[in-house]
Amino acid sequence: MIKFKILLSFLLLAFTSNSQVFVCKDGLIKFTSEAPLELIKAQSSKASGALDCSNKNVLFMISIDSFEGFNSSLQKEHFRENYMETNKFPTAIFKGKIIEDVDFNKNGTYNVRAKGVFTIHGVEKEKIVKVKIVVKDNTIGVETTFEVALEDHNINIPKVVNQKIASMITVELKATMKPKS
Repeated sequence: MIKFKILLSFLLLAFTSNSQVFVCKDGLIKFTSEAPLELIKAQSSKASGALDCSNKNVLFMISIDSFEGFNSSLQKEHFRENYMETNKFPTAIFKGKIIEDVDFNKNGTYNVRAKGVFTIHGVEKEKIVKVKIVVKDNTIGVETTFEVALEDHNINIPKVVNQKIASMITVELKATMKPKS
């Protein structure tokens, strides 16, 4: 967890000090695996993020160990140890840039795309995700839903359980960002 906080601090410093930066430390991330024989859901309200309004750079990260839910404690253990290997790959990170224009000084809803690199299980993959941004009274709401192919990130599922774990995982993010103080 200390490495995670140091990494986040380092990445936040990459945002220029003259910029208008919005941050969150309690974003909600959910994932769903809908396989033929089993539905698996987990969530974490510990996503950290930063948005630099001047250049539209965005960063979100989550400690994989922070996910709760699952259908059993054994399933959670297998997720962490066997599939995600959190001892080697403790975080998931999206670092990118909002493609379309957004007026962060004007209340409104903006449907945009963010292009960047999504890193999970130690594998980087370029990704474009649709994002709903709601600017309201000096806060920025961020919502997105996207899919992650396990194969793209070298997450191997044994054949004995491949009917219980989907090869494509749905990920949802909801975060409220406030000005960096």
